[in-house]
Amino acid sequence: MKLFDVYPLNPVEIVKGEGSLVWDNNGQEFLDLYGGHAVISIGHSHPHYVKRLTEQLNKIGFYSNSIRIRGQEELAEKLGTVSQKADYQLFLCNSGAEANENALKLASFYNGRKKVIAFKGAFHGRTSLAVAATDNPKIVAPVNETSNIIFLPLNDANALNEAFAEYGNDICAVIIEGIQGVGGIKPASQEFLRLIRNLCDSHNSVYIADSVQCGYGRTGSFYSHDYAGANADIYTMAKGMGNGFPVAGISIAPKFKPWHGMLGTTFGGNHLACAAALSVLEVIQDEKLLDNASEVGAYLIEELNKFEKVKEVRGRGLMIGIDLPEELSHVKKDLLFKHHIFTGEAKPNVIRLLPALNLNKAHADRFLEAFSKTLNS
Repeated sequence: MKLFDVYPLNPVEIVKGEGSLVWDNNGQEFLDLYGGHAVISIGHSHPHYVKRLTEQLNKIGFYSNSIRIRGQEELAEKLGTVSQKADYQLFLCNSGAEANENALKLASFYNGRKKVIAFKGAFHGRTSLAVAATDNPKIVAPVNETSNIIFLPLNDANALNEAFAEYGNDICAVIIEGIQGVGGIKPASQEFLRLIRNLCDSHNSVYIADSVQCGYGRTGSFYSHDYAGANADIYTMAKGMGNGFPVAGISIAPKFKPWHGMLGTTFGGNHLACAAALSVLEVIQDEKLLDNASEVGAYLIEELNKFEKVKEVRGRGLMIGIDLPEELSHVKKDLLFKHHIFTGEAKPNVIRLLPALNLNKAHADRFLEAFSKTLNS
């Protein structure tokens, strides 16, 4: 049997990681500024993370949600504290797509409606409704197509007001990334997020904050939407939540009332997932990683803005997009193969930086030096 060939692969095999560094099977060191799509939040093989998972695995790795799992309760309490949303409720699942799928389903249960507003450039996942709300027709299969999704331009207040005026009380939810990731590191403005909150309040619609890539401290705020000063009804989270262990969840406002069977999952919130997620929150808190993400991110953004050949630098904290002209489309490849630095990309020519939240200034400088050489080579 062969692998189903859906991933364009770099010819690199990573076998070891520590902090913001990884090594391939030939012993070559790489600086990791991508963290496997923003997944590595507290660094590769963090000692506390390894200890937590090992201890849990030596006790029990899995049992179903038909019994009490104390780790789920501990995780909910810790997440409420760190995110400053202690009155919210937590449902645990396995992936970002599943989190967004459940958020949209919960919203529809809440108000009995079907229409969802999403935005141009959005990426919400690859499952049925999540992919329908994703602005990429190439990955939307015919079975996923629905007339219930309304795509609007990001940060266009007039278009949003007009959509609510036209569809009014038919709108189930508005789903938005605080900063679009796959869309090219494009932030939603504070004013736009506050407008969403106000319109959802006026029409009993649900404000869903997709924080799968842009949340969990990546921007220096726990959820990237928080800088607007307006709470969402549901926050979805995944990538950085388990530092590589598959875990996801939705944080749900008190106004939503659960009933048995409303949502469900086999693997979500299992013992190992909770151990991984708890260790991440403990490290974020103990090592003050929100502050570090803000400080090192601000330093990188300031320095990147000094490069004349860069068209634009976007983002907040350690979620950074570097928009390059077409003639510099080789930069990402050169950073990897000439300077051994992993970065991400967004089409057509945006380099995405999504490193661990404990990235230090020395590693930031290492990237800036390599980036300068690559621009001028």
